[in-house]
Amino acid sequence: MPLKLSLKPGEKFVLNGAVVQNGDRRCSLVLQNKASVLREKDIMQASEVTSPARHIYFPVMMMYLDEAGAEKYYDEFLTRMTEFMSVIANPAVLADCVLVSKAIMGREYYKALMGARKLIEYEDERLSNVSTSLPEGDAAV
Repeated sequence: MPLKLSLKPGEKFVLNGAVVQNGDRRCSLVLQNKASVLREKDIMQASEVTSPARHIYFPVMMMYLDEAGAEKYYDEFLTRMTEFMSVIANPAVLADCVLVSKAIMGREYYKALMGARKLIEYEDERLSNVSTSLPEGDAAV
């Protein structure tokens, strides 16, 4: 089944490992066969791996982009997912973790990637309640 991509001016995406950038106008591309495609908003740079859920997302993204070399990233994924699950008590989030793991086992990397995105959203929700600033008058020691 073909995949239609509608691209904004200047939008970047990865197509089978190649970074492609749209020109100065909106356009649509239709991919007629299976390909690894990742939009700019879903691409994570190594420098952005700053939290436990992002440590899960990154190796999953790499497995998706480099399916032939997926085994290189599997151990990192397994370690990070195990760590993440060991500190989560929310049954719905644990179920999402299991779905991501099952997708990885089935080599459904895009599905796993979208599941890992949900883990980042959960983590961001939880961490947004934590203030990183010190109360007025307090100084860092």
